[in-house]
Parts: sequence; C-alpha cells; structure tokens
Amino acid sequence: MKSVFAWLLLLTCSAISYAASPIQNLLERIDKGSSQKFIIEEIASEKDFFELDQQGDKIVVRGNNPVNIATGINWYLKYYAGIHLSWNGMTAKLPDTLPAVSRKERHETDMKYRYDLNYCTFSYTMAFWDWERWEKEIDWMALHGINMPLALVGTEGVWYNVLKKLGYDEEEISRFVPGPGFMAWWLMNNLEGWGGPVSKNWYRQQIELQQKILKRMREYGIEPVLPGYSGMIPHNVNEKLGLDVTPPDNWGAFRRPAFIQPTDPRFEEIAALYYKEMEKLYGKAKFYAMDPFHEGGSVEGVDLDAAGKAIMKAMKRENPEAVWVIQAWQANPREAMIKNLNAGDLVVLDLFSESRPQWGAPSTWQRPDGYGKHDWIYCMLLNFGGNVGLHGKMAHVIDGFYDAKEQSKGSTLKGVGMTMEGSENNPVMFELLTELPWRAERFSKDAWLRDYVFARYGARDTVLEQAWEILSNSVYNCPAESTQEGTVESVFCARPKEDVTTVSTWSHTTMYYDPADVMKAATMFLSVADQYRGNNNFEYDLIDIVRQAVTEKGRIVQKAVTAAYRAGNPDAVEALSEQFLNLILLQDELLGTRPEFRLGTWINRARSLGKTEEEKDLYEWNARVQITTWGNREAADNGLLDYAHREWNGLLKDYYYMRWKRYFDRLKQVMQGENPAPIDFYALEESWITQHNPYSSEAQGDAIDTAKKVFEQAGI
Repeated sequence: MKSVFAWLLLLTCSAISYAASPIQNLLERIDKGSSQKFIIEEIASEKDFFELDQQGDKIVVRGNNPVNIATGINWYLKYYAGIHLSWNGMTAKLPDTLPAVSRKERHETDMKYRYDLNYCTFSYTMAFWDWERWEKEIDWMALHGINMPLALVGTEGVWYNVLKKLGYDEEEISRFVPGPGFMAWWLMNNLEGWGGPVSKNWYRQQIELQQKILKRMREYGIEPVLPGYSGMIPHNVNEKLGLDVTPPDNWGAFRRPAFIQPTDPRFEEIAALYYKEMEKLYGKAKFYAMDPFHEGGSVEGVDLDAAGKAIMKAMKRENPEAVWVIQAWQANPREAMIKNLNAGDLVVLDLFSESRPQWGAPSTWQRPDGYGKHDWIYCMLLNFGGNVGLHGKMAHVIDGFYDAKEQSKGSTLKGVGMTMEGSENNPVMFELLTELPWRAERFSKDAWLRDYVFARYGARDTVLEQAWEILSNSVYNCPAESTQEGTVESVFCARPKEDVTTVSTWSHTTMYYDPADVMKAATMFLSVADQYRGNNNFEYDLIDIVRQAVTEKGRIVQKAVTAAYRAGNPDAVEALSEQFLNLILLQDELLGTRPEFRLGTWINRARSLGKTEEEKDLYEWNARVQITTWGNREAADNGLLDYAHREWNGLLKDYYYMRWKRYFDRLKQVMQGENPAPIDFYALEESWITQHNPYSSEAQGDAIDTAKKVFEQAGI
C-alpha cells in the first residue's frame, strides 16, 4: 500500500511539473500546435514589461507576468505576422515558420492598472454568454494587457444567500433580483426585480460560470474587480428588518432599491454578511467596485464623509489590502465622500475621459482639482447602449492620454480603461486604447493606422490605408468638445416621425462628418474586396463600413420623404417611402452575412441558457425587450425607448421595417384626406417583444458578393 501511495504521489508531481502554462494553453487555443513555435520566459521585475526576441527559428517572448507576456504575443502577432485577434475572430492559422524578430524589441509601462468593462457591458453585451464565449473574452483581455476587469457574473447568487440569511423568502427574493437582461442597473442601485423572476437553475449556472471565469483570470494573474457593498437593500427593508430607512426614490420609471446609510448601526452587520457570502463563492479580491448614489441617487441627510469611511472600513475588514474602485460619472464620486480616504485605497475610473473628463482637464463635468491624491484611470466609454455604428475620437483619445500624463492635475494617473456600455464593435478604437500604456511617446494616428491595416488584414495595402485615413478624419474624428453618447444613430432604428434627429432620448447626436466620406471609404473597400475574399477581419470590416454607408443613404432618403410630404406631393412620398423601406431590407440582407450582426445570435444565446421552456421564454423576452422598449410603456415613454437599439439582421426586417411601414401607410392616408387615429407604436412593439418566432444565428450569403449587390442597389 505504501509503495502504491508513493507511485501515485510521484505521478501527481509529474503531472504538475509538466502541466501546460496559461500562456501555452492560450497559444493552443489560438492555433493548435502554435505553442511549440514560441519560447516563453517569465522574468521577475517591478516594472511591467514585455520583450520580443529570437532564438533559432522560435520567437522568444519575455515578460514579468502572464498578462504582459500575452500582450507581447499579441504585439508580435499583429506587427510581425499580420495577425489580428479580435472579437470577430479569436483563432488564426499561424505560418509554419514565423517571421523573425531581427532585433530585440522591449516595451515598458508605469500604467499598472489596465481596466476593462462597465456595469452596462454585462447586460448590453454579456447577459447571455456561456463559458465558451467567456473563455475567448478572457483570452482577449490577456492579449490586450487587461489586468483589472470588472467581474459581476453570479452576484445574484451572493445576494440570494445574503437575503436568505436575513430572513427573506423565495418570493421576496424573486421580487428583488431582476432578469438577466437588467442585472447591471440592479447592481448600480437603479432598479429591482424588473425582468425576473429568475429560477434556481439560473443562480446555479451563473455561480458555476463565475467560478470558471475567476479561476481562469487568476491563472493569468488578472485581478478581478468584484462588486462590494455600499448599502443596497430591498425596498421593503423597513417592514422586513425593522430599519428606519427613507423610502427609495425612482430611477425613471423604476423603483430603486433602498439604501442603508453606511453610518446606520446595522450597515456593518449586513456588509459583513455580504462579504462573507461573496468570499464563500468567489474568494477574496484585491479590488471591489462600489458606486453609491449612482445617477441621481439621493444624498439628502447623508454624512458623505462618514459614509465613505464606513464603506471603506467594511471592505477593509474583508481584505485589509483591498482597494475601492469607483466610477466618476455625473456628480459621483462626491468629493466629500472620498477626500478623507487614504491615498492608495481608492481608484477612480474617469469613465468618459474622451468627452467628459473629470480629472482636471476642461470639460462640462470638470473637477478643478481632479481627484486630488487618489489614483485614477483614463477611460474610453465610446459606446452607449451597445448601439451599432462607426464612431470615435481617434486623435483626441491619443492626445488626451498624453496630455493627462504631462499635466500636474493628472499626476496620479495609473492606467487606462475600457468602459464601453456595449462591446463587440469598433475594434479599431479598443485596439488603439489598449496600446496607449505601452507606447512611451505621443504618436500619430496616421502612422498607427498604417500599421493597424497590416495587423488587421495581413498586408500592406495603400488603398485600405487611404480608406482608413478617410474614416479617421471623418466618422472617427468626432469633435473633442462633443458630449454625444456614441455613434450618430441609424434612422432605420428610430420610432418614426417627420424629423428624426436621434433614436434614443439621451444621444444628442449631431452630424459631425460628411457622409460622403463614409461612402467613399466603402467604395475603396469594395474596390479591393476580391483580393481579401475569405479574410475574416476584412469581411467583417467591409460589412460594417458598407452598413454605415447604407445608413447614411437612409438618412438622406428619410429627409426627402418628409420634404415631399410637407410639399403635398403624394407620388414622391410613395416612391421615396418605398425606396426607404427597400434600404431597410437591403441592410437586413447585408448584415445577415455575419453572425455578429444577426439578431439570432443574441436571442439564441438567451434561449440556450434556459433549462425549461418557461426559462427559455423568459430569457428571450429579456433579450427582446432590452434592445427595444427597454421597459414597460411608462419606461419607454420616459426616455428608455430604443436606448439599446441595434442595426441587426432580423430586427431590421421584422421590427424597424414594421414601424416605418405603418408610419408611411398613415402618411398616405392623411394625404388622401383621411383622418386616421394616431399610431400606438408601443402596442406594435410589445406585440413583437412577446413573440417566440425563431431567428437563425448562422451567416447567410457571401459577404463580399452581398456587399457589392447591396451597395449598387442602394444607389450609393
């Protein structure tokens, strides 16, 4: 028996010795067998760095931790091999012999924090992700240097356990925890219960998923930012727990959870219970995210200084080394709440640095003294609601970062962050942002783009370089002073009316570029398309850029319809409205060639998480309502309608087309002298939301052939 035990021990030790490293596993997921083409060297260093070198026919990648090594691998793949791994493709076929590194290349950074994700991303993009999709995302994070991502999955499981121990029953918990499409706003203390109730199956699978996510992150050395506790509690806390809490106000049409003041004697008790249950499921964290008083949360009667200290004390009791991560958004964080906290205990996410910086730069939300002694992160928000559309401030994002590094008010800058509300779009902007920490000197967007074209498509191509230069000076050159919330929205997605300036209530978009530039760039992409047939990145970008060109054409035609209507020209209204509707159908056909732009991908992910038909139907309803009305009639009518609209195949044909067709039919009735009743658009929208007709997630049609056809038939 003793010899058998010794043999088993030896076998176990041998397995541990030869277990693949996280970097080897990453390389194998990119391309099976590719780990044999690299030599990986982890070297201790207080300075974050990666280094590229050559040894024989193998590429040497050195770094001081797995994330920085992965960043080096990504840098090599992009700028030596012409291979770009992105959301639209995380695998590639590496050449048998890798291009040589002729001279050692080293990059260092003192930006120790590289942050990823917004609360909203977990709902607008990630609500229905499974482990397969999360595994790709964590690899993407490592390859792009992310070492500090928000990690919210499975928080509902913590709350379930907390509320059970506080005496809440199943029905009461179900009225507090929302559906999967709305978890983000619950965790930001904006609403409770909407979209639920979720089943016990949901809690179990999300806990299991989060445990896998955290395990993989920690293998890489990535430090997850777990949600901390700052006072949220169900709205009926007074009657349930006998607490004297001011009744919560509303967030738009939704009732907020209650808020226990951190100075309340029972705050420590509930916070301790919360952290205990969090640790049981997910372990301790180095970082905890908390955003009390988010988006209009009342601070009336709150001793902000005492509240900040109490929140910090509860977190530090869980982990004395922990750091509080807080979003700078609107009035948050209140200066009085953070000014007396110790330096090093707080990291502020300057959430919208490219448009509303608060670190001290001139801004509509400027804080004259920035964040004082506290560390902060330069963040790019870029995308609101997960809306589809080309958009960015390419040159300004570069200059804003280096300006912050050079100015005294930015002296506590410690990193960069992606804080998009929705991801899987505009890959060029996220690629740019994640490279900023690794480039010691200010650089030109034009020079960077020439290298990006090689990395993205694997070739030096002057036509594509010129096309990207046009885009970078137009749609990706939103004015620095603009505060619009993302892309100039697609008129196809708007609830119809005569004058369409925006789709969502809060977008405040203006046409800051010449649409002809987008159309010209699309023409240039189409001119070389046959050379890149089968190139995944090229075909994705081609579809996206042609989509934008069709959108621009639609905007022109819709204005023409309105002009003809006002001029009393029924024949022109008839012809132009048919042209507009045909553009919607052409756009639908174009986007159907890529799974990333298909409604079926979104809905099928939602349904796949359900264990029963009832669960599948609920998750599909969450998926449908979030990207359309967002809430009930009251919520839709009070600002949330189409906030998360998407130019997607299936949604264009069955939802947006339906609304515009009904609107144009009414215009014709009016021009014929009839007096039709106003259209109840919400009733039309709700009828689609409650359906369960299937949508395929499989791409249909050849991307290049379809793009050529659509471009020609759209008359661009």
